[in-house]
Parts: sequence; structure tokens; C-alpha cells
Amino acid sequence: AGALGQWQMGRAAEKRALIQGFETGTGELQRLPADLAPLPRYQRATASGAYDPAHQVLLDNRIRDSRPGVEVLTPLVLPGGAVLLVNRGWLPLGPSRASLPDVAVGAESRTVTGRVDRLPRPALRLDAPPAQGWPRLASYPEPAEISDWLGRELYPMQLLLDPAEPDGYRRDWRPPGPPPSRHVAYALQWWALGATALAIWLALSLKRREAAR
Repeated sequence: AGALGQWQMGRAAEKRALIQGFETGTGELQRLPADLAPLPRYQRATASGAYDPAHQVLLDNRIRDSRPGVEVLTPLVLPGGAVLLVNRGWLPLGPSRASLPDVAVGAESRTVTGRVDRLPRPALRLDAPPAQGWPRLASYPEPAEISDWLGRELYPMQLLLDPAEPDGYRRDWRPPGPPPSRHVAYALQWWALGATALAIWLALSLKRREAAR
């Protein structure tokens, strides 16, 4: 129990660092590297290109205010032909996945700004039927998988579009997972459990000694 409590406190420290990195944007605004080298997570970055509105990916099972929805990943075709996935934000789903939201956007050249982040990862990856059609609904696609769908080289991180940028949806970006206070609470629970177990062991040990006299 003690070790598990320490582990939860370590997780709380990691989450504080993650939140701090998200709030500060990991330094000044940078251009997306021409060689597509990954930037630090949550680095504020800018890139120029043209959206490919015909091949958008809808990240499924994204919850906001207890409502199911999707996050819209729109390919931004860069001057060299590679693609940056721009996360334009969250939209609620309708009564059925057979009727997807309208995510139309212009294909003119533009410059976008946001924070780079990795694509969402599942706690446990399960086999799923192959995604089909466009816009393409998928829960946890891998970058290599999306690259194959598009037939283009893919920048390995998504760009979380700044709330002030046009052509976006709900963008109340925040680090994933529970807050640090949740991990601290878990740590206290583990330590309390350990203290209770120790107290019970001591009480039983005293009873056995008294019975042996």
C-alpha cells in the first residue's frame, strides 16, 4: 500500500508538470519544422498549407459535458506534400452515427496556429472493424494508419487549433486524465488502507501474545 501511495504521488507530480507545460505552451511560437521533426508536447506552433476537406477524420467517443461527440481532424497539406492533422475541435453527435455532423471547410491556402499534441491513445487497444468512407469515423487511429488512408507522409503529432482561429468548433483544450488532486486522494486512500492493515496486524499480534501467557 505504501508503494502504491508513492506511485500515485508520482503520478500527481507528472500531471502537475503536464498542466504547467500545457499552460505555458512550452516556449515561444515556432514554425513547424520542414523536416517534420516532432516538437515538444504542447509546443505552440504555426504552419501554412491548404486544408483537404474531402479526407477528414472524426475522432469518435470524445465526451464533453457528458455528451458523446467527435473531434474533427482536418489534413493540412504542407508545401512539400506532407500532411499536418489540424484538430479543429469538438462537435456533438446526433442520435445516430449514420448521420455525421457537417464538417465542411474551405480548401484555400492558410496559416494556422495551435499546440502540438500526440493523438489520443487507448488504455487498451481492441480490434475494430476497418474504418470506411469520408469523413472517416475512428476511435484511436495510429499516425501510420492515417498516413496510409491519405497516401501521404504524416507529421507524427496533431495540432490543437487555437480557439481564436477561424473554421473551428469547441476548443476548450486541456491535458487528458484526472487532475493531480485525484492522484493525491488515491495516495491517501492507499496509505490509510496500509495503516488500517498495520493496526489490525498489531492488535491480532497482541491478542496472540496474551493468549499464549
